[in-house]
Amino acid sequence: MAKEYTIVVGGAAGEGVKKTGHIIASLFNELGYKIYVYEDYESVIVGGHNFSEVRASESKILSRSPKIDFLLALNEDTLIKHLDDLKKDGIFIYNSDDIKGKRGVAVPIETITKKLGGKPIMKNTALISAFAKVIGLDFKTMKEVLAKEFGKIDEINLKIAETAYSEVENVLTIPKLASKCYPLVTGNEAIAMGALKAGLNLYISYPMTPTTSILHFLALQQKDYNIAVFQPENEIAVINSALGASFAGKRVMVGTSGGGFALMTEAISLAAQAEVPITIVESQRTGPSTGAPTYMGQSDLLFILNSGHGDFLRFVVAPGDSEEAFYLAGLALNISEKYQIPSIILSDKDVSESTFSFDDTVVKKVKIEKPKLFSGKGEYKRYLDTKSGISPLAFPGTKGIVVKGVSYEHDEFGITVEKESEVKKMQEKRLRKYQTLIKEIDSLKTVNVYGKGSTALLTFGSSKGAAIELSEEMNVKVIQLTVLQPFPLKEVQESLKGIKKLVTVEANAMGQLNSLLNQNGIKTQGQILKYTGRPFTKEDIEQGLRNI
Repeated sequence: MAKEYTIVVGGAAGEGVKKTGHIIASLFNELGYKIYVYEDYESVIVGGHNFSEVRASESKILSRSPKIDFLLALNEDTLIKHLDDLKKDGIFIYNSDDIKGKRGVAVPIETITKKLGGKPIMKNTALISAFAKVIGLDFKTMKEVLAKEFGKIDEINLKIAETAYSEVENVLTIPKLASKCYPLVTGNEAIAMGALKAGLNLYISYPMTPTTSILHFLALQQKDYNIAVFQPENEIAVINSALGASFAGKRVMVGTSGGGFALMTEAISLAAQAEVPITIVESQRTGPSTGAPTYMGQSDLLFILNSGHGDFLRFVVAPGDSEEAFYLAGLALNISEKYQIPSIILSDKDVSESTFSFDDTVVKKVKIEKPKLFSGKGEYKRYLDTKSGISPLAFPGTKGIVVKGVSYEHDEFGITVEKESEVKKMQEKRLRKYQTLIKEIDSLKTVNVYGKGSTALLTFGSSKGAAIELSEEMNVKVIQLTVLQPFPLKEVQESLKGIKKLVTVEANAMGQLNSLLNQNGIKTQGQILKYTGRPFTKEDIEQGLRNI
């Protein structure tokens, strides 16, 4: 059985819980473990209850565990909420300045911090150091991790770490593994990096959980990658600014969630009619409306697939971890440019904000693919009716030609038309692109398959993690869709050979993935749904299967 540990660190918003969890993940990463970190936080700036759940394992893991090995409590609320989840032989380490009369490893982290002249936030350093001692991690490694995380560790922080480390006893020793240390990357960071690798020039976004961190991450990359990052006043300005920049020849990506995307849908239709490339990251959270804005869901699926008015298709992908986020972001950007269509990266909060061990071999799979450009010979027709449906691109300012962009139905030059035959011709021209795209999709891997069995769990996005973990213990097959539109019917049908019972696993209340399958002639024998705002665990799916 694989060596595996689950650690929960909790406290109030503003106490640095997320950073503490990340440092703990880095400690285990240094020991050679593969990492998954789930972030849980309320929609408040100060107070409430936040926690990070760090899972460290010899093998790749992508989901939460209901039972924990170590509990690190910055306040009593953390013990109240999580102590029942601690395993019988689990250990909890707590802030004895705030919590009294508990059994466990007591550390006066506030007293230590104050006595040594540290800032209140530095009590996290004391808690982490005490934990490092408890699990038998040498102080040298602890110091190196802190230096990496903070860039440079100042003397006060170092003294706090040393004092807390000496305050407790070693209880056990976590073995070091002879494994590669992978970079720790969130799904949003991976999306950003994949887009950069595919030639991203401009990112535009209004801050909206769970995509806000893409905006922050790319803002820090502007000089290194020669890109621009822009935050306008709202999501309508976001999408229209992006279409203008794309029309001018820039590779553009925007980010939002369901509510923001709702404001963008008219412009999605404009992009389709004007054949302007645009890539949108839509990371799902719990809805409808504002819902539970800091928690996850997968209930935007049918909305995304049917967004915008009129007859047109989009290219829609759904990553389930950081490697897929990197690859599919690059693919979406390239497809959008090549076919001059909207591409949508349908993420969810668990993929976007969780941290994963990132296998960087995926980086070489993404390259910049150039669109079909005007040769410069002859008269330029922006909407030239070609066999593939793809018209050669040119950009405003190109000498000797006129480049038109139009929201009205138009002829090959971009002049508005209403004549029956002309309307029909251009509608068919645009749809012809999708036949070309389907042929390309057939050559790509659009479905991932894990495990074996006559029962299959079919899922998408972050829900794959718990399903895969269950498949390693039970005789079930997992089928994960990474491309949702155009629907990869051939590859899905191939993956279903020998399956007697097909069950969908999705984080919404109405079985939207099940509906998508039915639309494509695929019948299921059951659904496992979760709509609490929290991602699936292996145990959730196992119970769902038993119920079916």
